[in-house]
This record gives sequence, structure tokens and C-alpha cells, in this order.
Amino acid sequence: MSALTLRAHTQHDTHSDTHNDAQSDARHGTRTAAPQPAGTGAAPRRQVPVAWLALLATPIAASANSPVLILPEMAGSLGVRTATATWLVTVFAWAMAVGTPLMAGLLRRRGLGSTLRLSTALIVAGTAVVAAAPWLPLAMAGRAAQAAGGAGLVTAAMSLAGSIRRMGVITAGFGTLGAVGPLLGSAVAGTASWRLSLAVGAVALLAVPAVMRRADLSAPPQTTRFDGRGAALLVLLATALVLVPRYPLPAITASLAAAALLVLHVRSNPTGFVPLSLLRTRTFVLAALLACTVSTSYFTLLFTVPQLLRERTGWSTSTVGTGQMAALLAGSALAMALAAASARIGRRRVLAIVLTVGALAPLTAALTPWAPLLLPVATLAVLATSAGQATLAVSATQATSAAQRPTAIGLFNLCYQLGGAFGPAIAALITLGG
Repeated sequence: MSALTLRAHTQHDTHSDTHNDAQSDARHGTRTAAPQPAGTGAAPRRQVPVAWLALLATPIAASANSPVLILPEMAGSLGVRTATATWLVTVFAWAMAVGTPLMAGLLRRRGLGSTLRLSTALIVAGTAVVAAAPWLPLAMAGRAAQAAGGAGLVTAAMSLAGSIRRMGVITAGFGTLGAVGPLLGSAVAGTASWRLSLAVGAVALLAVPAVMRRADLSAPPQTTRFDGRGAALLVLLATALVLVPRYPLPAITASLAAAALLVLHVRSNPTGFVPLSLLRTRTFVLAALLACTVSTSYFTLLFTVPQLLRERTGWSTSTVGTGQMAALLAGSALAMALAAASARIGRRRVLAIVLTVGALAPLTAALTPWAPLLLPVATLAVLATSAGQATLAVSATQATSAAQRPTAIGLFNLCYQLGGAFGPAIAALITLGG
């Protein structure tokens, strides 16, 4: 999250977040429990200041987007084509997607402490591998470890948010750091190395000690065994879906087969890794599908717009990066303002704004004859995905029981992160010739 945003929210969070969020939720007719891992039964603790939650969750967005402007340099260093180098982006999004429900399961069964410790270890190990990897497959393994660790930190932060306003700070932080990510990655690569630009997500580890001091780290009591088969089938389904843009026929076939097996398993084990009651909750399912849609649109445009601007305007990489950063920061600021106003204007109106803006972004990109108009497209895209994620995440989790909340967060974020895998692959097909 940007320093300005952190300062703006740190000033008030320590003393007034609980009171303000209660007022906000009261206007929606809902109540927000004190954030703690579901089912712990521990006494409520003071809320973790949202600035720490934003720092814990949002640097992963900068790490995810840092390759946007330096794909050719990365490809040259690893001795592969630029289109092939996009696998570093795809595998990152894949690991975020499958890591999110797995980390949510860990959070539900082992508590916040175990989740934060494992996430920290994965980020440290993955960053070390990326720093030294001479080959693309090894670099991909390092990026996967970074992303899985980042998924754990994001899941932990969102489980502690508790309201649309606080969730909005986190998701707007994603947009802010995502906006800075491409130019930051280009700047770091220019002054040091592209490998260092892929390590910026490790900044999130600075927030881990502060969160561990303030949050309830205890593990909830367990009454059921871990559903390993359900987890494996979900990972298989997510993996097949990620490959659909690159290998349509075999990936669609594998996706259908995995989905059928998962459905059969859920019917035979309705309280397992993917609870049947959650899949029957209409609000949750619609929120997850919409999150996947706006996320796919955003990540496609994030990687497509810079390429189109270079082709149509002749602008330099730094000019394109600066312009895109300004556009994305503007969208992030609008998303934060919309999240802050959500209590006054109502969740349905916020959702209507999100859907309208989300549809305008790709339509404008496809139809505009004037290349500079692609920059406002980036603003619309990040507004839709940041505000949409905040609103839809709260809707999805409030539609479930407290015991299922970590699972709901994990599956919701899985759908959102699938968009992060689909988008770069679609962008590669559009701009890089597959």
C-alpha cells in the first residue's frame, strides 16, 4: 500500500475502527464480530489496525504485476521467448489461486499463527530461489512459493478485516500496489536486476510480527478429519482451469472431469474441504463468479494496455509505465472512496456501479480509435476490480456461518485469483501471438 494511504488510515485505526465499522455495518442491518479465527472461542481482542493488514496483504500485488513491463528482459536473461516468459506470471497466479483455499483450510484448522509462519517460510524460500534460478522452470518454482506464501498473508489479512470499509482499504491497497508494480519492477530492473523486482512482495513480512502480537493465534478445536481428497480435487480443478486459455481443448476436458469428480466427492462428504452448504448459498456463488469475471477483465487489460500503447503511440517503456501507474492509482483512489461511501449509498448501488464500470472497461479498450483513451480504461478496470472485490468479499462471507468464514474467504479468493491466471494468458494470446 502507498505511504500516503498508510498514513491516512493509521491515524484513526487504533482507537476508532471498531466504533466506525459497527456504525457502518448497522446501516446495512448487519453485525460484524470482532475479527478472530472462526471457531476459536477465544475472548475478542482489539482489532488489528487496518494499516498493518494492508501492509500484510498488498505487497503481493506489486510482486504479481512487477513483470508487466520487463517481460522481454526476463525472457532474454532466461533464454526463452517473451510469450514463454509469461509462464512466470501464469504460475504465480496459479499458485495464488490454489494456495488461497489451502491456506484458508490451514487457518481454519491450525489457526492464524501456523498460517503466518508457513507463509513467511514460503516467501523467504521462494525469493531465494528466484534470486538464483538460471532456468525458467526453477524460477517458476520460486515464483509459485512466493505466491503461495502471499496467498496465506492475504487470507489472514482478509479474515481479520471484518467490514466493507476495512476490506476496502485492503483491496484498494491491492490496486495501489498493483498500479505501482509495473513501473517499480521496471525501475528496479533498470537499476539492479529483474530478479530483485520480483522480490518486492517480501516487504509484507514487515507486518507479520505486528499482526502476531495483536491477533488471536490459537488453533480452533477440531471435530473432523482433514479432507485431503477434496483439497486435491479442488487443486486439480483450479489447475485445469488456469490452463484453459493456453490449451483450450485438453484443459476444458480436464476441467469438466475434475469438476464432476469434485461434485461427487462433495455429495459424499458434504462437510469436507468444499462444504456443500456453501455451494448452495446463492449469494456466495454469485459473488464468487462476479469476482472472477471482473478480475479476469482487469488482469487482461493490465497486461494488454501497455503493449497496445507502445504499438499505437510509439511511447517509451517509462512513459507507458508512468501513464499506466497514474491511471491505476486514480482508479484505486476512486475504489477506496467508493468503499468508504458504501454504507451511505448501499451495497446494491455499489454493485451496480462495479458492474457498469467493469463492462465499460473492456468495451472501451476494444472500440476506441484513440490510443491514449486506453489509460482511462485502466482506471475503470482497477476501480471495478478493487471496489468489486471489497463489496463482493464481504457479501460472500457474511452469507456464511462464522465457522465457515475462513473457507468462504479461501474459495472466494480462489475465484478472484483465477482471473489473475486467465488474464495474462489471454493478454499473451492477444498481444504476443500466443
